Amino acid sequence: MAGNDWINSYLEAILDVGPGIDDAKSSLLLRERGNFSPTRYFVEEVITGFDETDLHRSWVRAAATRGPKERNTRLENMCWRIWNLARTKKKLEVEEAQRKANRRLEHERGRREATADMSEDLSEGEKGDLVGDGSARGDRISRRMPRINSVDIMENLANQLKEKKFYITFIWNVVLSNQQSSRSLHGLIRGESMELGRDSDTGGQVKYVVELARALGTMPGVYRVDLLTRQVSAPDVDWTYAEPTEMLSPRTTENSMQELGESSGAYIIRIPFGPKDKYIPKEMIWPHIPEFVDCALSHIRQMSKVLGEQIGGGEPVWPVAIHGHYADAGDSAALLSGALNVPMLFTGHSLGRDKLEQLLKQGRQSREEINTTYKIMRRIEAEELSLDASEVVITSTRQEIEEQWRLYDGFDPILERKLRARIRRGVSCHGRFMPRMVVIPPGMEFHHIVPHDGDMDGDVERNEENSTSPDPPIWSEIMRFFSNPRKPMILALARPDPKKNLTTLVKAFGECRPLRELANLTLIMGNRDSIDEMSGANASVLLSILKLIDKYDLYGQVAYPKHHKQYEVPDIYRLAAKTKGVFINPAFIEPFGLTLIEAAAYGLPIVATKNGGPVDIHRVLDNGLLVDPHDQQSIADALLKLVSDKHLWARCRQNGLKNIHLFSWPEHCKTYLSRIVMCKPRQPRWQSSDVGFENLETNSPGDSLRDIQDLSLNLKFSLDGEKSEGTGTGALDNSFDIDDSVDRKSNLEKADLKFSKGAIGSLMEKAGQHFGGGRFPAMRMRKYIFVIAVDCDSVSDIPKVIRTIMDAAGKENPIGFILSTSLSVSEVHSILVSGSISPLDFDAFICNSGGVVYYPSLSSEDGLGLPFTVDSDYQSHIEYRWGGEGLRKTLVRWATSVNDKNGQTVEENESRSTTHCYAFRVKDAELIPPVKELRKLMRVQALRCHVIYCQNGTTLNVIPVLASRAQALRYLYIRWGLELSNVITFVGECGDTDYEGLLGGVHKTVILKGIGNDALKLHSNRSYPLEHVLPFNCPNIVQAKGCCNEDVRASLQNIGVIKE
Repeated sequence: MAGNDWINSYLEAILDVGPGIDDAKSSLLLRERGNFSPTRYFVEEVITGFDETDLHRSWVRAAATRGPKERNTRLENMCWRIWNLARTKKKLEVEEAQRKANRRLEHERGRREATADMSEDLSEGEKGDLVGDGSARGDRISRRMPRINSVDIMENLANQLKEKKFYITFIWNVVLSNQQSSRSLHGLIRGESMELGRDSDTGGQVKYVVELARALGTMPGVYRVDLLTRQVSAPDVDWTYAEPTEMLSPRTTENSMQELGESSGAYIIRIPFGPKDKYIPKEMIWPHIPEFVDCALSHIRQMSKVLGEQIGGGEPVWPVAIHGHYADAGDSAALLSGALNVPMLFTGHSLGRDKLEQLLKQGRQSREEINTTYKIMRRIEAEELSLDASEVVITSTRQEIEEQWRLYDGFDPILERKLRARIRRGVSCHGRFMPRMVVIPPGMEFHHIVPHDGDMDGDVERNEENSTSPDPPIWSEIMRFFSNPRKPMILALARPDPKKNLTTLVKAFGECRPLRELANLTLIMGNRDSIDEMSGANASVLLSILKLIDKYDLYGQVAYPKHHKQYEVPDIYRLAAKTKGVFINPAFIEPFGLTLIEAAAYGLPIVATKNGGPVDIHRVLDNGLLVDPHDQQSIADALLKLVSDKHLWARCRQNGLKNIHLFSWPEHCKTYLSRIVMCKPRQPRWQSSDVGFENLETNSPGDSLRDIQDLSLNLKFSLDGEKSEGTGTGALDNSFDIDDSVDRKSNLEKADLKFSKGAIGSLMEKAGQHFGGGRFPAMRMRKYIFVIAVDCDSVSDIPKVIRTIMDAAGKENPIGFILSTSLSVSEVHSILVSGSISPLDFDAFICNSGGVVYYPSLSSEDGLGLPFTVDSDYQSHIEYRWGGEGLRKTLVRWATSVNDKNGQTVEENESRSTTHCYAFRVKDAELIPPVKELRKLMRVQALRCHVIYCQNGTTLNVIPVLASRAQALRYLYIRWGLELSNVITFVGECGDTDYEGLLGGVHKTVILKGIGNDALKLHSNRSYPLEHVLPFNCPNIVQAKGCCNEDVRASLQNIGVIKE
């Protein structure tokens, strides 16, 4: 951005032209078209809506032209350009209005269809007659924990938590750091001396997350809290950001745990991922999310083992919840939650759809340009996935729910209320789910705060008598600006960001003479060394403020220090309170406003914007006035009222100090933990017989037998066990999880028994022969695991690809094989038979796009002739929010609507469907909507699932929302100790619509050239292009020149898997 200093000279030049222009000969120039006012037109259409760098360059050239005729011509040409920009802006506004209308209609249609599916049951529920498929969980609903609405209940909850030992994991936004420029550094998190205000991504939200982790670490019932973020090793940042672990020492021991352990407390865990010595902006983070997830998964798995030895009696202690902050961390938390099968919480802080709307309103960029610059659609998809996966979404204000979250496909406040009504009545929601939106204002630590009770004059006299207690250095740094430092101080503390609206504040102060006479103005605008080194937007705001100070001759009345330390902020509040001043937040929109709470804690009345979080804060504290941030006069009047009316000032101060405890960290943490307790407890189901953490080096026949006995227990689906869970602590579940679980579990039991019948006995008989006395599955003994995930253009090509990869692997290394495919197990068996490949050559099969995991069996006595056995642990692992029969009915209805429009195009494929995968045949892929539209259709009806187009669009697979081929590999890592860094995944140049999940992560990838190109058409109508998410420059990804033995071996040699 070139700056706005050219605007005044532009206006002056237009005015200088004067009426003489009208004497020119007739032409089609704008000035001759009616009563055209270039000055007014410029102000209305450009200053308020545009800031174009190219316009600035044109003006520079125009101003340098000495000839008045040529100069005037250039100015008129610029007016034409302005008119064209205005027309473009209006066009974009119309298009966005149409999109909003369409989105509203889609939500209404989805709401009607969802209500129609549930209307019959709802009427029965209102009569008190529960339907059959909801009765299994009706008891659980009736005993659900009541809403937290009193101090007594909160105290009871605290007493319950004292006996718990929770492990909680936070994930902070995992954006990568700028290795070259200090203007765009992200992920800079540490427990002390936080560099708040360093840039737009290190604001108050950083402090909030760190202090929340610190406070939770001292709460009764919480044993350990991990805050995961990125490790930053760069010469232009402090070395502390490269430390892998940092303990967050508690601020006070008042609420600390009575029993401390070796690993207890709160910690910042910094995980290295992404390029090690290369700068990439935060918009380029998405290809590296899988690597972060894999590394975080490794840390959590190791920590669960450590905690198991300390407090779990030898059993692993998994996190009770994973909490993601911001879109990229929400995406990561969703994948971790699915891999570990533990509850997820999410806090958006700032949302992509809201940012997209703000950018479109500015009219400077089209939707496509915004997406290219900010990767905004990938960010929005991450937030939609977070809604799909989260049990609880925590917001700071009601405004965030009503005005921002309702923009998303996955959240509808009206449908949410309908679903909640059904839950209260114990009626089935037909597989529909909605996350619980909870408003929990951020907390603050108040034990060290002592509000100032004196005034400026009294303190001056006391300081003269007691010179041994000097004033803080920041006081003199601020007061040196003032000619009369004893006047009340109006304090604003914000970055010089256009959204913070500081220029309007300076105008209001400068144009109100009574206010200038009564008060001083202090602007704490972050830290800066030179304006030239600041970002364009921040520099422009600061320059505008300096010009306004000069315009209104505010020297001696406005302070704007260049530097301050984080620990000096309390001293700044004290100075403002000491002068009987006022704190102001004039931002156009403030998501929460943590500084308002901080100011109130030090006895400062507030003036705040009426847009956003300050409304909720003011409702609780009642310690100031709310104003319209666009109304300059309203801002001046509110400030003048508070500084001139001492009784009003004292009452606001007293109200703030009296009610501030409601925003303390203990109160915040109690509410926070109550929401975690009310989630349905979920953990890996095999923990009672887990062998995953035992010594992997033992290799005795006894170990093999125990493994098979453990497997036999887990391959059977215990319906009684499920019922007992439903009457236990699961009764505290507070999410919309009423579904057709009984029927689904019954079907799953039958299917699992079919597959497992005869298989276990055969395995126990012949395990020593096939697995050599090792553990089951044998994949944990392999040096490498080759995952064949190639989506061939033709199914008949798959055996050839499998044989080529197996031959290239050779016999010199103990290599295992996993087939990962969209095909069903019967189709896989047919392919293996056609290629004369034995199923026993594989360690596992990931089928139905990740909907089912099978292991090879040594027997075909199951009556189906299929030598496979299903992993029912995995089935229960991916059960979360699976829509079941309600989802299937909606998909069938969708298929019918497509067929009504385009003929017989889509039909259900029952032979290919399984308990956790609904399959459909597609006769013409060009006649069905893209996958993003079907995904949206499911979300607006509160159905959570993963929609995948497979086999060049001829097949549609719908599986649980957190299931995928990539997630199945992470499951195998958690369940059997499969080392992901030893996995080599083989893919084509393109593939099914889940292709992006197969690349990235800590595993290595070999791309087989010339395979899967026909699938490119499936990705032509995506929300975001593949290149936004694929890490093609990653050293773990190599491309084979072809699909022959020599090409594959050469690629394996490049990544060091086999020797030359």
